[in-house]
Amino acid sequence: MYSSNLRNFNTMNTELFGILLMYGLVIAIAIPFGKYIGKVFMFENTLLDRIFNPIDRFFYKLSGIDPAIEMNWKQHLYALLTINAVWFIIAMLVLTNMSWLPLNPDSNPTMSGDLAFNTAVSFITNTNLQHYSGESGLSYLGQIVLMLWQFISAGCGIAIAAVVFIAMREHTAKTLGNFYAFFVRSCTRILLPLAVIVAVILAFNGTPMTFEGKDTMITLQGDTVQVSRGPVAGFVAIKQLGTNGGGFFGVNSAHPFENPNYLTNVVESVSIFLIPVAMIFALGFVLKRKKFAWIIYGVMTVGFLSLLIPTIMSELNGNPAITHFGIAQPMGSMEGKEVRFGAAASANWAIYTTCTSNGSVNAMHDSMTPLSGMYAMLGMMVNSFYGGVGVGFLNFYIFIILAVFISGLMVGRTPEFLGKKIEAREMKIAMIIALLHPFLILSSTALASYLYAGNPTEYAGWLANPGHHGFSEMLYEFTSSSANNGSGFEGLGDNTPFWNIVSGIVMLLARYLPIIGPVAIAGILANKKYIPESAGTLKTDTVTFGLMVFAVIAIVAALAFFPALTLGPIAEYFSIH
Repeated sequence: MYSSNLRNFNTMNTELFGILLMYGLVIAIAIPFGKYIGKVFMFENTLLDRIFNPIDRFFYKLSGIDPAIEMNWKQHLYALLTINAVWFIIAMLVLTNMSWLPLNPDSNPTMSGDLAFNTAVSFITNTNLQHYSGESGLSYLGQIVLMLWQFISAGCGIAIAAVVFIAMREHTAKTLGNFYAFFVRSCTRILLPLAVIVAVILAFNGTPMTFEGKDTMITLQGDTVQVSRGPVAGFVAIKQLGTNGGGFFGVNSAHPFENPNYLTNVVESVSIFLIPVAMIFALGFVLKRKKFAWIIYGVMTVGFLSLLIPTIMSELNGNPAITHFGIAQPMGSMEGKEVRFGAAASANWAIYTTCTSNGSVNAMHDSMTPLSGMYAMLGMMVNSFYGGVGVGFLNFYIFIILAVFISGLMVGRTPEFLGKKIEAREMKIAMIIALLHPFLILSSTALASYLYAGNPTEYAGWLANPGHHGFSEMLYEFTSSSANNGSGFEGLGDNTPFWNIVSGIVMLLARYLPIIGPVAIAGILANKKYIPESAGTLKTDTVTFGLMVFAVIAIVAALAFFPALTLGPIAEYFSIH
């Protein structure tokens, strides 16, 4: 008995050490990498220029783009929305014609119109919500096209964040660089090199990278099975680095081909967090305000840890419903988890993937304890603790504007941020964007709940677990859609016209309006007259201001989402106790 308890204790300690190691690697790499990203945004010389300058020039020549032409904030948004519309059409054409197009060795079928709409929207918006199983729902051509969108959507997010960074940096400016230049450099100099490194590590650890079809294998039980393969390593690398999520296989990074061992689990976990954290330090480099960047990092980290720590504790303590049957859970709650990762590392991934807009999973969130599911949802509801590549900071930027305005009113000072007055126009935009996220989540969940409650027989296929958990499944789906996340409580039968169309609309609105709002605010402020700092200027690089931003985030999240969480995971928690 003693030796068994000691072995379990040592195993848990190893898991916790692994979690500390992952986050330590993120910070160790993110700080210098953030400086490198800042240099890319500022067009300063880097060691990779000799390799990528010719590639950049090739893309500009091919597309007829002059990267030297400056754009104002409206032109940046027009460029972003136009190219995303073109990519959406291309994606729809491929997904609705896969059955006869090349690179389909397993003869996978074409998608229906509503599923293709949902999938195309999902990948161009960096959500990667999947209402299909990857190995059977897509041809290799479909997978490659979606992998291309994973680069494109992530590159768009980084590029538009660069626009906001430049707007914050300039004292007074009408133009803010060239969107296409930021986009190309984000793809070639940030995403591509990292994706190659991660893909090579995955391939050498057993992740397939082939265009051959299914392989015949014999299991340990002697059964003959057909096992799907494909260009998996490349797909998984960019899905993690671009906070895209999604999965080449239906069970995502819980699949041994996507995530073969603990080393790949560490590499993929670090990949999820690396660019979102590095973007914070890139901001400090661009603005030449390192202290301000550290304050932002501190606020985000406090929020992240407030979700991570209780989630790990909840999963290590096990499921009380199982304990009531007299069944010991020495390794924690292992339902829906891979033994090769364990409860702690799975809980860690769940918060990593929902505090960013990644959405990949290495365990089934639907099987987690109720409070763990709630913390995962809160990471997406807040949607500004690190967030996705680029757009994560844009969400946080809205809360900065709100905090500056409220702080100015509280202390009787003119609300100013980086030498620019925050006035009624900027506040109206900020409030609309701040309220849009809860509106999309709660109104959509209310509609789904109304339909299900009104005719549970007709919509019986929606919920595998009616009751509190079923409500959580619907709430999670729309939270994931609105947060551009893509993970899900997979007890939900979501491949129906209702879920495909409604969640697709939510993804579109939740992707582009929260980009338009911050870019508009930054562009408007950049046009204003710069006011030098004085004794009356509100300091935004202090711990006090950081606490104010955190308080604004917490209050908005609590007021918006606590009632819905009470009906779902909180009610479920008390029901099993």
